[in-house]
Amino acid sequence: MKFNYKNSNVNYEYYNNNSKVNLVFLHGWGQNIQMMMPIAKPFLKKYNCIIIDLPGFGDSEEPKELYTIYDYAEMVNKLLTKEKIKNPILIGHSFGGKISLVYATKYKTDKIVLLASPFKKNIKKESLKLKLLKFAKKVPLLNKLESFAKKNIGSTDYKKASEMMRTILVEHVNTDISKDVSKIKCPTLLIWGTLDKQVSLEDGKELEKLIPNSGLVVYEGCTHYAYLERLNQTINVLRSFIESGE
Repeated sequence: MKFNYKNSNVNYEYYNNNSKVNLVFLHGWGQNIQMMMPIAKPFLKKYNCIIIDLPGFGDSEEPKELYTIYDYAEMVNKLLTKEKIKNPILIGHSFGGKISLVYATKYKTDKIVLLASPFKKNIKKESLKLKLLKFAKKVPLLNKLESFAKKNIGSTDYKKASEMMRTILVEHVNTDISKDVSKIKCPTLLIWGTLDKQVSLEDGKELEKLIPNSGLVVYEGCTHYAYLERLNQTINVLRSFIESGE
């Protein structure tokens, strides 16, 4: 199915079971609907389920302008409004989790599930390459190499992205929402792997403290994709969380 947001088509799948429970699955950066399907599949015939290719990924078009994390949350809200879905349960991995956090601070939300979700700007010590890049900016003969340097010393996600998506990625990484998340009142479940190098378990523990009504489930020995590495456990945890309070 297609939905137009700011002149770009957004691809999504909607499984309508006339349920009172609405599940919305949001994938991580550089991924697509298929990355969320393993945890969505057990619920597709029982609840109303929407799985979205976020703008710039999968079969959705790239944004025609810079989208902030707030634009992505607004896009989700407009899509749910179109489908007459209210009070969703948002299930987001990484970038999709950050969108879920922003959504829950702005729109009515039943519950959220965060799968290794970033929420703040992590300040790391500058590497030698980064120091050289900053030096190159100051030297006339070298600053022409800045674009080349960025492409070669950036993250894997940055290297793979188009110019527009690179701009959006930088915007996303630099947007700190830690002051906003304390406004979230709905029940919140966090799932994290102890070996996550993209978003550390320490960040997960900090996020749990910031969100009043939240709980953290830790998967020992799992990475940034802990939710898939222990798929059956994730499905059982999700089922228990979704059904609580029904």
